[in-house]
Formats: sequence, structure tokens, C-alpha cells
Amino acid sequence: MTDAPDLGAEPRRIIHAAKRHWLGANKTHLRPVNRPKDKPGLCLANFKSAFVFILQSIVVGLAVAFLVVLVRPDLMPGIAEEPGGPASYADAVSLSAPSVANIYTKRLVQESDDGTNRPRFRVDTAFASAVIIDKDGYLVTNFHVFQDEPTEIRVQFSDGRIAEPEIVGLDAETDLALLKVNLPGLQPIRFAESDKLRIGDVVLAIGNPYGLSTSVTQGIVSATGRNLYQLVTFANFIQTDAAINAGNSGGALINTLGELVGINAAVLAQDTGTEGIGFAIPVDLVRGVVEQIKLNGRVIRGYLGLLPDDLTDAERFALGIENSTGIMLMEVYEGGPAAAAGLREGDIILEINGEPVYSQRQALLISASTAPGDEVDILAIRDDLRFTTTVTAGERPQGLVDTPD
Repeated sequence: MTDAPDLGAEPRRIIHAAKRHWLGANKTHLRPVNRPKDKPGLCLANFKSAFVFILQSIVVGLAVAFLVVLVRPDLMPGIAEEPGGPASYADAVSLSAPSVANIYTKRLVQESDDGTNRPRFRVDTAFASAVIIDKDGYLVTNFHVFQDEPTEIRVQFSDGRIAEPEIVGLDAETDLALLKVNLPGLQPIRFAESDKLRIGDVVLAIGNPYGLSTSVTQGIVSATGRNLYQLVTFANFIQTDAAINAGNSGGALINTLGELVGINAAVLAQDTGTEGIGFAIPVDLVRGVVEQIKLNGRVIRGYLGLLPDDLTDAERFALGIENSTGIMLMEVYEGGPAAAAGLREGDIILEINGEPVYSQRQALLISASTAPGDEVDILAIRDDLRFTTTVTAGERPQGLVDTPD
């Protein structure tokens, strides 16, 4: 990697043994035998026959045992080796690191008046990372890298080439951005199967922290499905203890096979200086957002026009709801799809399209996953009476805030 251009957006601080079997011949104790005088050599012949028989039995037994171990090693747990983790993750890194690029941004900032009535400016530079996702030059990074509208953007690749990218599309509600460069010979990263990711899996974060390109940190998946409303609306984050620092934004979180499992996005850090907790956007969400931006230049989501909130156990008991389903409508937006379908503030939604609803988060994700024009069947309760209605989804307005405080 060559030196970085003279141009850091950092992740936001969210307040932001094995039993061994020895196989061998049985010890045979031979005692001398007196031979009858009238049949010389008879005992020696019998001894030779017995020895040959024993030797043949041993050879056959060893051959059978070898075949059993070769064909069905699971039948010999006593001599099977315990699986162990690799001593090094270098192969995974060498496979994926060429697919991680560095981003350098520059922004001109006007400072406060110093009393001379002449404007003063300073140049702010920032670092970030991006991941090459296909051979056509598309890269994924974070939306917040461009939130302050930098005046200059450069992408530097692992082979030293530098390019000015085109911003294809931005999605603030997932903190994702899609870029494109016109360069041949780019190496796209391989995508993991998102449903295979488990808590406890080893993961590696690759990025450009503090401008230190291709830096790798290692940790595990601490949790999945984390909701960070103070950062984004729709990303169910992967939580990891792999170190994610300023400049890692938009970098790759990979598994031990070198496959992409997430895009690094944020760190929850305390002012006490304790180690932060990192968060990454899962790869299945990344794929969906990328497809929409490629197709439409933006992400189009469905909209039902309602603001739900979770029910407490006491509220469910009072309403006679026996299980943990149900959310309450805190607000139904005037002129929106839900209002047109007759829903009101205070209604309790039990199901959406036949799917039991357990939380306002789930309802929001179901709503966003619909397309404008889709018909959505809702089962609800009002005044102790159950009823159904059909809502025709609209298009979700940009920048809408519909999560309760």
C-alpha cells in the first residue's frame, strides 16, 4: 500500500485425550512339550500350524480395523482428534483484505469571526473504509462518512491505485452508501450466508483506522439483532468485541473463511476510556439496500402511517391478551394509509398479514418491507372487540422519525 493521499469519517460514538488404544499381538506363553518317541517332529508341526493361524488372525484383524477407521472414523471416537481452531487467520485476511479500500475525505469549514470581518476557513480531513462488492467497481461504505458533505473524496485500493468515486446512492436509515469507480481488475469480496452467523463465532475487522490501512483486529460475535435507534432505524446490528476505531467505518467484518458478514459502522464507547463495543450492519441487509440503490438510486420502503409502541405485561393482562403479542398505536398519521383504513390511536395491533406482532420494532420492519401499493391485512383490538382491516401501503417519506422515545 502506498502512502495515503493528503486528504478520516469515524464511527460515531453512541452514547452512541484422546483415549488411545494400543493394538498388538496377544502374548502367548509357550511351554515345552515332550514329543512322543514314535512320532518325531509331530509337536513342531503342530506348533508351526498354530503360529501361522495366530499370525493370520492378527493380520486379518489389523486389516479389518484399518478399514473400519478409514471408512467410518466416527465409530472409533477414542482415537479421533478433537477439532481445534486454526493457529492463524492469515488465509482469511489474505483472501479478503484486497477487497477493502481506504477512503480519504476533505471538507472546508468556516470558522467563527475573529473580529476582522474576514472569513476564516480550515480544512478538516477524515478517514474511512469501503468494501468492493463486485467487479463492476461498486463499493459499500457508511452513509455517515458523507453526512457532512465533504468537498473532496478519494478511494485508495490495496494495489496503490487512487480514484475519485461516484456516490450512487445514500440510505441514512441503514447508514449505508453505495459508491462506484471506473477501474479494472478489482477483487470483490465473497459474501457469507448471513443465517449461518452464530454468537461466539470468531470475526475479524479490516479497515483504515486512523489512516493505518489494512489493519486487522480479531474478536467474536457478541450478539446479533441489536437495535440502535439513536444511530439508524432499520439495521439489526451485529455486536462484536473486535476493536473498531476511527477510520474503520465502512470496513469489512469477516468470518474465518474470509467472507463478509457485515459492514463496520459504529462503536459504543465510554468517556472513562474503557474498551468500546463495536457494531456492524449484517450482510443480508447490505445486499437488499445495494440492490435497491442500483435499481432506483435510493431505497423505496413501504409506509403504513402509524406510530406503535410496546405493551407492558400489565397492559396485556388488563386487555385479556394471554400471550406476549400486541402493540399499541400511539399515533395514526392524518391522511396516511392506516387512517384511511379506519385505524385509530389506542388500537391494539395483534397481527400483520397473519404474522403475530410482538414489538413496535417488528411492526416497523414489516411495514418497511412492504412495497408501495401492497395490501396489508391487520388484526386489531378496540374496546375489547377484535376486528380486521386492510391497509394499502404508501411510500415511506425520507427522513421520517417513527420510533418512540
